[in-house]
Amino acid sequence: MRIGPYQLENNLIVAPMAGITDRPFRELCRRLGAGLAVSEMMSSNPQVWSTDKSRNRMVHLDESGLRSVQIAGADPEWMAQAAQFNVENGAQIIDINMGCPAKKVNKRLAGSALLQFPELVEEIIQSVVGAVDVPVTLKFRTGWDPENRNAIEIAKIAERNGIASLALHGRTRACMYKGEAEYDTIRAVKQSVSLPVVANGDITSPEKAKQVLEYTGADAIMIGRAAQGRPWIFREIGHYLQTGEHLPEPPISEVRSILMEHLVELHQFYGEPMGARIARKHVSWYLQAHDNEGQFRRVFNAIETPDVQINALENYFETLEKERDR
Repeated sequence: MRIGPYQLENNLIVAPMAGITDRPFRELCRRLGAGLAVSEMMSSNPQVWSTDKSRNRMVHLDESGLRSVQIAGADPEWMAQAAQFNVENGAQIIDINMGCPAKKVNKRLAGSALLQFPELVEEIIQSVVGAVDVPVTLKFRTGWDPENRNAIEIAKIAERNGIASLALHGRTRACMYKGEAEYDTIRAVKQSVSLPVVANGDITSPEKAKQVLEYTGADAIMIGRAAQGRPWIFREIGHYLQTGEHLPEPPISEVRSILMEHLVELHQFYGEPMGARIARKHVSWYLQAHDNEGQFRRVFNAIETPDVQINALENYFETLEKERDR
């Protein structure tokens, strides 16, 4: 899988997820087998670029791997300025968001709302591609609703205006995250353009990854929700695609090590009190398979300080390992 001049280490990509794919999560996923991790989306509104939230969402020059930043908006000029701003601050790839289904994004005509207006889609792509000298990619959905699937039209607009690769989520905006992703449209898009195509949606296991790659003919797969609390899924899928064999589930000792590392990184990256608050959702995802009744997670979610969070988790894992040894 190539994006412009860049050869990815493999064809496994971390999907951009608002409030999730921050620097600590991107670094962790890359270390555990992802070939590329795209940042959470940044607004194209220049008025918010100096906020703590936007600064945290920017990539950083000392990050490992390729630095890809997703930008969102509906004004071609602002989108071009946002692309330039992020390239100046270290982005090696700019990704345009035309897939987010959130109401607060769509009401500003951004995200997947843009799919209703192909002419504006073309204006934005032309503006962003013309503004920077790095590859520009596009993430989008199959259409606004099932009656108006226009992914092939959007893909062809992208291709003729210099987009370097496409990532397509197999749902319309109206579908949100309900039901099952459909891969027929991804397959049709791949057959209709010469660009690299990345398949996204409901890829939750090594077998599903192989099935989707084979069925759609996609060049890569993009994984979002399935990596929450399970960043080693990239390692598992990569091993299966190469060997046809399954890696064993990580032992509880490794889950503990990965989670504790992630926790400390979140505390350091965000500081207090945000680090401890943001850590709660990640800890909840990691422990779903172990804290079946959610008792510990409820206790953990009331903790406000990093040190107490770390001590609580250490005690939790010690108790869990003792129970497993009985």
